[in-house]
Amino acid sequence: MAKKMIAYEEALAEIEAILGRIQREEITVDTLAREVRRATELIASCKERLLKAEAEVNKIVEGA
Repeated sequence: MAKKMIAYEEALAEIEAILGRIQREEITVDTLAREVRRATELIASCKERLLKAEAEVNKIVEGA
């Protein structure tokens, strides 16, 4: 099943929320791996979107 794509800004906000919970030590050992896995997925998604946007901008600039 395909995962629902969330907006870049939403992904970034979720990453920041996870990081905040880790820094404040609000995450238990039992949920740490799950939270880190989710953050890793979100970071990969954001990176992919940024690379795609960069390629599109370069294509536009080169065509101008």
